[in-house]
This record gives sequence, structure tokens and C-alpha cells, in this order.
Amino acid sequence: MMERRMDAALLVLFLVHLATTLEVPLDLPQPPTITHQSPKDYIIDPRENIIIHCEAKGKPHPSFSWTRNGTHFDIDEDPNVTLKPHSGTLVVDISRAKAEHYECVYQCTARNKHGTAVSNNIVVQQSRSPLWSKEKVKPFIVQEGVSMVLPCRPPAGLPPPIIFWMDNNFQRLPQSSRVSQSLNGDLYFSNVLREDSRNDYICYARFPYTQTIQQKQPITVKVLNLDAINDTMAAFYNDTDLFSEDPADERKPTFLIPTGPTSSKMVLRGQVLEMECIAEGLLTPDVSWTKVSGDLPAKRTSFLHYQKTLRIVDVSESDAGDYRCTARNRLGSAHHVIHVTVKAAPYWISGAPRNLVLAPGESGVLTCRASGTPKPSVSWAMNGIPIENSPKDFSRKVEDDTIIFTDVQTGSSAVYQCNVSNDYGYLLSNAFVNVLSEPPRVLTQANKVYQVIKNHQALIDCASFGSPIPKITWFKDSRSSTLDGDPYILHDNGTLEIHVAQARNSGKYTCVARNILGIYENHIYLEVKEPTRILKQPEYKVVQMGKSVVFECKVKHDLSLTPTMTWLKDDGELPDDERLIVDSDSLTITDVTENDAGVYTCIMNTTLDHDSASAELTVVERPDPPTDLELTDQKKRSVQLTWIPGDEHNSPIQKFLIQYEDSLHHRGHWHNLTEVPGTRTTAHLKLSPYIHYTFRVLAVNAVDFSRPSFPSRVVKTDPAAPDENPTGVQGFGTEHDNLVISWKPLSGLQSNGPGLHYRVMWRQKVVDSDWTTVTVANNSKFVVSGTPTFVPYELKVQAVNDHGAGPEPAIAHGYSGEDLPVAAPDNVQAVLLNSTLAEVHWDPVPFKLIRGHLKGYKVYYWRERSLHKHNPHLVENQILTFSGNHTRRMLPGLHPFSLYSFNVRVFNGKGEGPPSPTLQFDTPEGVPGVPTSLLVTNPNLDSLTLEWSPPHDRNGRITGYTLKYQPVNNSNELGPVEELALPANETSVTLLNLKYSTRYKFYLNAKTVSGAGPAISQEAVTVLDEALISQHDVDVGAGHTQTPHPIARSPPRRPPQKVRPANPFGNVSSSPGEDGTLISWEYWGPEQNVYVEYVVNSEGEGEEEWQKELVNGTQNVMLKRLKGGLSYRVRLVAKGHHDQPLHLSDELLVSVPAVASRQVDIATQGWFIGLMCAIALLILILLIICFIQRNKGGKYPVKEKEDAHTDPEFQPMKDEDCTFGEYSDNEDHKPLKGSRTPSNGTVKRDDSDDSLVDYGEGGDGQFNEDGSFIGQYSGKSASKETAEGHESSEAPSPINAMNSLNSFV
Repeated sequence: MMERRMDAALLVLFLVHLATTLEVPLDLPQPPTITHQSPKDYIIDPRENIIIHCEAKGKPHPSFSWTRNGTHFDIDEDPNVTLKPHSGTLVVDISRAKAEHYECVYQCTARNKHGTAVSNNIVVQQSRSPLWSKEKVKPFIVQEGVSMVLPCRPPAGLPPPIIFWMDNNFQRLPQSSRVSQSLNGDLYFSNVLREDSRNDYICYARFPYTQTIQQKQPITVKVLNLDAINDTMAAFYNDTDLFSEDPADERKPTFLIPTGPTSSKMVLRGQVLEMECIAEGLLTPDVSWTKVSGDLPAKRTSFLHYQKTLRIVDVSESDAGDYRCTARNRLGSAHHVIHVTVKAAPYWISGAPRNLVLAPGESGVLTCRASGTPKPSVSWAMNGIPIENSPKDFSRKVEDDTIIFTDVQTGSSAVYQCNVSNDYGYLLSNAFVNVLSEPPRVLTQANKVYQVIKNHQALIDCASFGSPIPKITWFKDSRSSTLDGDPYILHDNGTLEIHVAQARNSGKYTCVARNILGIYENHIYLEVKEPTRILKQPEYKVVQMGKSVVFECKVKHDLSLTPTMTWLKDDGELPDDERLIVDSDSLTITDVTENDAGVYTCIMNTTLDHDSASAELTVVERPDPPTDLELTDQKKRSVQLTWIPGDEHNSPIQKFLIQYEDSLHHRGHWHNLTEVPGTRTTAHLKLSPYIHYTFRVLAVNAVDFSRPSFPSRVVKTDPAAPDENPTGVQGFGTEHDNLVISWKPLSGLQSNGPGLHYRVMWRQKVVDSDWTTVTVANNSKFVVSGTPTFVPYELKVQAVNDHGAGPEPAIAHGYSGEDLPVAAPDNVQAVLLNSTLAEVHWDPVPFKLIRGHLKGYKVYYWRERSLHKHNPHLVENQILTFSGNHTRRMLPGLHPFSLYSFNVRVFNGKGEGPPSPTLQFDTPEGVPGVPTSLLVTNPNLDSLTLEWSPPHDRNGRITGYTLKYQPVNNSNELGPVEELALPANETSVTLLNLKYSTRYKFYLNAKTVSGAGPAISQEAVTVLDEALISQHDVDVGAGHTQTPHPIARSPPRRPPQKVRPANPFGNVSSSPGEDGTLISWEYWGPEQNVYVEYVVNSEGEGEEEWQKELVNGTQNVMLKRLKGGLSYRVRLVAKGHHDQPLHLSDELLVSVPAVASRQVDIATQGWFIGLMCAIALLILILLIICFIQRNKGGKYPVKEKEDAHTDPEFQPMKDEDCTFGEYSDNEDHKPLKGSRTPSNGTVKRDDSDDSLVDYGEGGDGQFNEDGSFIGQYSGKSASKETAEGHESSEAPSPINAMNSLNSFV
């Protein structure tokens, strides 16, 4: 037996895997299926026709028949009963019959040629709402404090009525932990009170099916104490129920229901369990519940009727057990245990049996698995006939709750009924077995479009049918592979799930259904949309009444979806008010009122999703004025003021301001008296004499002050002597022989009476003298004349009125007037600490000679001259003021190597005294300043010349210069440093044997005996080809010179400046390069973040934003983004911590050429060759003419002075004979000026007599201040001119002339 059951279980698992429930299309043959039927217990309204539902489907459409009370019901014989067309639903017309005649048990049968299905047994009962029985309700007279039960006892109805208690006005009677209604409808009083007396306790019963309400006769309750009961007992004895004759004392609880220590209750699984414990006692007891054998199911448990009823919904077997209710007051407690038993009508374990569609030769299983308490029995029927009485079928095997079908054949279709029952109910289910051979078909609509929101679940249906059951496969777009892995999940019913849909999942999907009889495919489209999101939510707003408010609600949504914005107020529709303006992304409320306060919600809906956000609007307004001002507890100098606050309008009152009006002195003027916190409504006010007070109160909240309250009544105080004297008494002099005594006068509130005046008293402090007294009225100062200069005085000012004098005044101190000091500091001397700092010492001036308050000392000092002959200029006087009584101070910022003069003066409040004798001191030498300029001239293949000017601030005698230089590669990396020591009288040097076409960086600084000063730097490149050198004019200081470009360009000369150690930048310079402009500098600051900033130099326009590049750790940078043809302002910036100031270098003006420095070799360009040929021809013609003129004899002097702006590469021709200055006919074989020099880059004096030195361009040449050349051609030029007269005067051949031309070019 066990083996057979095991085999059956394995077979069941196998067959369940093979066959699943399918929905058979109605165009295919199939047995009947009941789709709708009336409930098993069918309660009807007797006033309406009876309709008993029975609907079924099948192919062919089924026919219907009924049984009544177990026998065939012939519908045609009953004229009151009809059958709906194409339906099995019965309709009973009760207009000609009574409803109770049809209170029976009905069962519907639906059949066709493939089988028969039956309905449940439908028990039809009419609803009943019987009337309350006539009875005389006696009054209830009870003693106060006892318990009482008012019975309801409603008539039995179907279904049972709903009970509630009301009064004559149809108002529900109040219930509490003392008074509550039981489950049967009675009204229980744990103890009665005098206020329970009334004559309209009415019990109502509402019958839900008939919607009728019936009421019991009103009950009268009278609650009396014991004496009242004795007095009235005789009158009510015969017709009164009297409860309790004993006095009602406090007592511990006892239970009214249930009675006894224990009780029991049975409940069915799935129903609602309700248990109640109602206790009486005085004081009223509290009831609590516990489960003895476990915990209460929190999610299914609730407490009703003030904890007296325990309610558990959806009861399960685990809810069985013992429950304890406890009633407790301060005198004791009572307990009751309820034993709960849970039974169960049959219920499905894995669902009702499911229809089975099998192909011929297939196998399947029908399972009818149910449970219940007690365990139910299972019976099977086929087509409504018990299965044991049905025709034998060898493909069918019944095993308890399972029927196994094997190798079914066409024609074996049938409907099987499974009936599961026990003592508490039954389950009846129909399931057909339909044997079909059908190719697959997809039931889902073709080309259906599914739309889902991104990141949400997507379910794409592929409902199919076929027999055998089709296998479903899915493809997407190109159908390269089936969709059976992440992120796709294929369900047994063919649905394709994408757990988290993304945009990439959009597209065309193909669902393919196949079995042995064929294949079918369907196309479905999925569109993944962007979610709707509120980007800017409305925010909480607090707005003052009368103003406007805007709630913003900015939303992002998928553009293909149509959005709809909806606004709600307090979860309801917006009021129909034109003040509420709804825009696409906002809600505006104008002229806000108090009624506009609430919660506003914006909802953005699309066809697929929505998003919402809420914000609260609080409408505030300044508070209403306080009311009902009342003055109490009035005394001579105080009074109590109370008031009632006004409405604060949603903004709490922060404080109250109390003001008063003095109608005696300042009628119409209100003054602030005091403030009290907003939580107080009373104030104790201090009063002053001789005032007629009227008070008012103002409330203050976050919005504003309220309007003033109505004034209080007038409070008058009597006059009195002053309570206080003037404050702020002081004495000072405005002249050297007077004393001014001043004070702050008393206010009218402080005067305390009429006739206010002041008694002013003074005497010298150092002399034991009497007080001098004067009386002053209507003034706040008094001038004492003829006093000695700057003498201390004692002062007093006393307030006096017609009722007496104020208290004894305190003594104040003052001085008579000051005069100028009459003496200078003695023993003045200076101590030099270094070349820029000196310390001045002096002896203090005696106090008597200062003749006033000592304010301090002033040191006057000035620079007479520099000790160096090159810096003779003077500096203006400087003054250092030192407050206080000091005898030494520092003089910072002195110039080294200079002569200084100084003196010291004392000063007081009147002014300065006489100066001390003027002294002098010399500052020692210091380190020199930066050289004024550093220029690069004559760059060549392997040499160049550096020229410089001495420092503007020499700070001593220059002892020499130090020149350092090093190569710089294309990556701005520096090479080894070379160092030269140069004498003090040198201002130029030529460097030989340099690397050709190499960039060098040069550093030059000057030295004195104190050390080396800061260096000036410059960069230059040795030329690759001398013909590429061009000359540009650059301003340097006030003069002009020529510097090579783009190989080396000198920075503009700035006005001389003092070296400022606080600035960590120095020697900022620029030079053009192949890839941009190179900015170089020196930096000695501690900051780690260093930037170079630049901006276009624009005049008359708004300045652009500075551009910056980080250059940490270097001292040069190549700016590659500067545009040609523009000028830029460049500066260095060092940035420290956020609380430290920025360090900025001086700005550098950089001009970028319009043509890039790296150019195409124009020597190979056709236009350049043609231009050079034309120039050569023109020069040849000029030379021939000049040679003809020279052939006639004569020589031509050079101009006396060169034009400063003329290019030195070309010498001017004389006007008279078109000859080149300084050249005679016998020197035409020499190269012209500007021709290529020998390979070593120098021209030796022995090799050529027309060197630059000979023409004034060498080391002896000088420039005056405007940059013009001030030397004259002299020396060898004169001897040459003499020699030229002895040379041959024959004209040179054209060949020689051409050679000269070629040398020039």
C-alpha cells in the first residue's frame, strides 16, 4: 500500500509538471463551466423579486435545469418562475406569490454533450425584521454608585440587527469606561452617577437588508442617594425595580459578564473572534487582556468598547487557547479566563481543482486537496453522478483526493465534481477534463504596445492555447537568441518579466508558441518611459495676510506622455476663487486670507505614473490688540496692570510693550515704560511722583506690533522731592583759565515735582577749601572763570524742586583748562640698530611743564641727503606719533647710507610743546636694490652682449656685480649655472662660446659691503641665422633703445621703487618664444599656491575677468593662449590660507606680435625672391649713379648727429650726392654695415677699421634721457676721411658694386 502511494505521488509530481490549467477559447469544444452562481446562504429582500443566479459557458452552449429540495424543479409548471434567456438564472415574481413559498434549497445543472456541471446548494431565505414586542418598561431607580444593566433584547432578525443607544433627539448616548454597550446590545453601568438620571434611554435596532430601524420603549433611570430612596420608596414600591439597599461604598471589581471564573467559546477558522469582559466596581475598573498560552496577534487584534471587548480577525488554529481578562481598580482586581476552541469548515490547501486540457495520449491529474477541523471527507462525481456509479474508464484512476488520467483518448471529456465536507460546511468544485488536438495560438492581441516607467517592473503577456500545451519562447529585435536569462524571467503562463526595465529594453519582442501540431508567433512592443519626477517641490510658506504667495512645483516627465498638473488643498479640490492662479509649474495665491491656510499638494499625473509633493501654508498677521486693561493694587509708587491678549494669528506673541501718557506734562505723547514676555498678561508697574498716568499695551509677534489697546483709566501720583541727582557730571576747561561743569539733566518723569533746578558745587582738590555753590535752572552746564591752569577740582550737582532736595550727590572730579607744554624732552639720542632701523631715546617732560593731560610724544625726522653722490634727492619730513608716556621708540623704514635729522616734542590736549634740539645720524650701508635695467644686445650664433644700469637705490657704494646664467630647454627645465664676478664700473659684458639657437636665462645683482641685493633676470636666445634678427623700439624708463625680437626682448623700465620685503615676487619679466610668451620671476614666499594671471589690456571698456594658470614649484611658465596683436596685463599671485591676504606682484605689460615668432622660411617663397630682385636692381641703378658722381671726386661727411629713431642697420644717404655717409670710393670692397660678421661672432679692431666702436656704437657711446644718441662719429672716422683723399678715384666696376650689394643683403 505504501509503495503504491509513493508511486502515485511521484506520478502526480510528473503529471503536474506536464499539464497546467489553460483557458480554452470559446470557439473550441469544451464541457460546461459555471461562471457565476448565488451564494450558498442566500438572503433575499421579501419586497423584491427573487433572482437565483446560475451562469455557465461551454461549446456547445450548455442547457440548464434546477432541483429544489433535492428533486427536479419543473420551471414550466410554475407561472411565477422564469428562466433568463441563454442563462440558467431563475427569476421568481413575488407580486403574485409569497416569498416564503420559495424558501428552499436550490441546485443548478449545466450540461452539453461534453459533460455536466452543477452548482452549490443554494439555501434561499428571506430577510426578517420583526417588530419589537409590546411591553411596559418600568423605571429604574438606583442608588448612586451601584452597577446597573439596561436590557435591549431586540427581536431576532435575519440577519441579526445592529444595536445602538440614542436619546429622544437621536443623539448617541455617551459611552466610556464606566458606561458601555455589550455585544448583545445591553447597556452596562459599572457604577451610576447622579447625572445618569434621564428618561430617554432608547435602544435602536437597524436591520441592514430592509434598511429599517426599530426602537424599544424609552427607559427611565433615576439615581438617588440612600436618604432620597427611603423618602420615595413608598411611592414607587409597587411598580419599581429597586437595586441595592445597602450604602454604595467603594468596592473592588467583579464581572457582570461573563460570570464565574471561566468560560468557553468556539469560533470557526477565518471568522472574527469577539470576547467581552464587563466589570462593575467603585471606582470604575480598567480592563486588560492577555493570552495565557502565548502572545496576542498584534496585527489582527483590536480592542473595542474601552478595552472591554477583544477582537481578533481572520482567526486561525494558532488563536486557540486561554485568554485572561483582568479588571482592576485601586481596591483590587478580578480575573476571568475564556477558553477558545477553533474549528474549521473545509478549506482548500492548494486551491480548487483546475480544468485539465489534454491531447490524445497525454496524462494528467485532478487534485482536490482540502483541510478542516474535524478532517473533512472527499467524494467525487462525474457529470453530476457519483463516480462509483459512472461508466468504467480504464484511463481513470481515483485515489482519495486525486484522480489520475493516463493515455486519454478523444471522447473521454467530462466534468468532475469534488465535494469536501465536515460538520461545519462543505466545498463543491467543478473541473473538466477536455481531450483536444489543437495547434498553438496566441491569445494576446497582435502588435500590442506595452508602456512602462523606467526602473519599474515590465510584464509582457503571451497568453496562448494549444493541445498539447505549447512551449513559449521569446525573442527581441534581431531574434539572435532566446530571452531566457538575466534580466528576463519567463513565467509558466508565457509572460515575460523584466524586473527593472531600462531604456535599452525598449523595442520589438516576438512571442513564439509551438507544439507538435504547429507554430504561432506574435509581435509585441515595449516602450520604457522616463519617470515623472518633481524636481522642485513646494516649500513651507509663512506669509502675512493680504500678501501673495507662490508654491513652485517644477516637474520633469517623459516628453511622449501627456502630463496633467493638479493642485489640492487639504486633500480636497482647490476652492473656486479667482485669487488662486494655477500655472504650468506653480500655484499663486494673491491677497492671502486666513482661510487660505492649509496643506497644498501638487500632483503631476501621466497615463503611466504620477508624483506628488506637499507643503503647508501658514497665514500670519500682526496680533490683535490686547483688551480689558485693568489697574489693581494701586499704591503710592506702583500699580498692577492686567490685560487679555488678542488673537496672535498663527504667530506667537513674543512680548508685550507697555506705554504711558503723561497728561500733566506731555499730553498726546506716548512713552515706552517696560516690556514683559509674551507668556505673561500682567505687569507690576513702578510709578513716579507728579505724573498723571494713562497706560496702553501693544502685542508684538514676528510680523509686527499690534494696534495699541484702548487706554486705561488715569492714575495720578502726588509730587515729591527728587529721588535722584543728575548723572554724567564732569569738569573740563575750554580755556586755560576756566572750568566748565556739565551734567545730564533729569527728565520730566524724574523731576518728581514742580520747580526743578540744580545746586552746583565745586572746590579745588589739592587745597582744603570750602565748597562754592550756585543754583542753575533750565541749563545743564555752568562755567567757572578765573581758575588756575590745569588744576584738579571736586564737583557735585544736586537736583532740587519745590518739595525738597534730592539725595546727597556723589563727588565727581575734573580739571580746569589746559595750555601748551613749555618744555621739550631732554637727553635725546638715537641708537642705530641696522641700516633701516633706529631707536630714539629721551627723558620724559615733568608733569608740571606739560600743563595738561599727557597725550604722548612726536618724533619729527627727515632725510637730509644720501651719502652717495648719485642719490642726492631729499625726502619730506616724517612724523611718528607715540601715545602715552613713552621714553623710547623705533624709527622704521630708514634709507641705508643716508644722513637723517630729528627732534622730539611732547603734546597734550591743547597741542605740541617746543622741539628738542635737532640731532643727526648716518645710516650704514645696506644691500643695493635691483639693477634698473638689464638689456640683451647683439645676439649672435654663439655670443651676445648684456647691458645694464646700476640700481636706483644703491644703499651704499657698489663694489661689483654678480652675473649668473643658465640654459633653458624646450620643457622650461634649467641647465647648469655659470657665474661671473664683474667690477663696479662695468655696465656691459659680452658672453662668448654660447650654444647656438639656445635660450638662456640671466640673473644680475649688485653688491655693497653689506651684501648682494636682489637680482634682475632676463632671457634671450642665441640666433640661428643673423638674417632673422629684427629690431623693435621698446620704452625703457624715459629713453628709447633697440632690442632684438623675437630672440630677446627687454622688459619695460619701471619707475624706481623701494624694495618691499612683504612682496614675495621680484624680477617679473617676459620674452616671446616659439610656442607662446615666457613669463619668468623670482619667488621667496612661503605660500604653496602660486598662479600667473593675465587679462587683455583694454582702456575705456569694462575689464574682462582675469585668466589664471597654476604654476606651483616653478619660476617660469609659457603662456600659449595669448592672442597675437593684443597687449596683456600679467601678474603673479601667491595664495595662502583663507584668512591670509593675497600677495600680488607688480603688473607686467606684454605685447604679443601679430605674426607668430615661428614663420615659414620666406627665403624660399617666390614673392620674396621677386621682391629682393627688384630691390637689388633699384640699388644697382642708384650705385651706378653714385659711382659716376664719385668718379668726379670728393668725399662726404657724416651727419653730425643720428636720429634716435632711425634703424641703425641702414645708414642715411646724403642729399647732395646720394652717397652713403662715411664711405669713400676706395672702401667699396669692404662689407657694408650690417653684413654678416666672421664665424666667431666678433669683429676685431685689427681686421676692420669701421667697427661699431669707431662709429660711436661701442662701449663709449651714450644715450641722453630721451634715448637719442649723443656721441659723434670721431676717432678713426676723421683719419679715414683724410686717407680717402689719397685713394684712387676711378669708378669701381659693376662687379664690385654687386659684391657690395650682396654683402649688404
